[in-house]
Amino acid sequence: MLSPARKLLGGLALAATLVGLSANSAVADTNPYSSYVALGDSYAAGAGVPGQSDGLCLRSDHNYGHLVAAALGTGSYTDVTCSAAKIKDLTGSQTDLGITVNGPQLNAVSAGTKLVTLGIGGNDLGTSDLGIADVIATCIGGAVVNPTGTPCKDVYEDGHWAWDWNTLSFTWQYGEDTLVDRINGAAPQLASVLQQIHAKAPGAKVLLVGYPSVLPADASTCAGRQPVTVGDVAYLHGVLAQLNTMLATTAAANGATYVDTETPTEGHDVCSNDRWIEGALPSSPAVPFHPNATGEQVMANAVLAALR
Repeated sequence: MLSPARKLLGGLALAATLVGLSANSAVADTNPYSSYVALGDSYAAGAGVPGQSDGLCLRSDHNYGHLVAAALGTGSYTDVTCSAAKIKDLTGSQTDLGITVNGPQLNAVSAGTKLVTLGIGGNDLGTSDLGIADVIATCIGGAVVNPTGTPCKDVYEDGHWAWDWNTLSFTWQYGEDTLVDRINGAAPQLASVLQQIHAKAPGAKVLLVGYPSVLPADASTCAGRQPVTVGDVAYLHGVLAQLNTMLATTAAANGATYVDTETPTEGHDVCSNDRWIEGALPSSPAVPFHPNATGEQVMANAVLAALR
């Protein structure tokens, strides 16, 4: 039988434990983002950024999702981002050469989820499993044979020569832009995904994260710095701007908050002297044409600013 003194000490210890548990529970209850799920592609995954926690998805434990989770002190954080992910991979399994590399990302979202970040859409510009990488390869390959022209733009714009009666000469008439068509075609799919997130997690704050400033507004600064022609840099900068515009518009129409990462990364593109987005030959660890560790931190800051 315990002595009265030991009973008292035991009672005090139990009380202290219960108070501690209660305090921890109170903290969890008062944190509006106590359960956070990160969804998205390689820009969200932090492809190539140390330290890599998932080899197939090139997922980094220093991507913007991890940094946001740490800053918010979330009690539960789930990261299912994966490189090369397209919008369809949010609701279906992602495969590469027939091999499943990631399950449906939306499976990670539940009724208890309080915060969702989603960075997606860029890979829908490409047609292969590699997503936008095939667009980049097309642009680089074209620059080899036509270093002063716009070989990439010429591939994706359905143009033709036409007689101009004003100038009495043949002029090149630009037609539909394949990449812009793909952006517009992705919008309804993205809207559907946002609605599904709301249905699965009615109480969640949903952030749709845009793409950073990969290429400069002044294409001339890229001359000789990247294996893409100056004319195509200007073209691709415009395409990415239209992609971000589509993301912002779709977010606003579907109850999500758009996070602008283009503005805070301006001047730190692949052609700058202070890169936050690495180029074809990265100078710090990252997949080519993707954010490095600093870029991921700046994107995290943009997400945190949107939450504030």
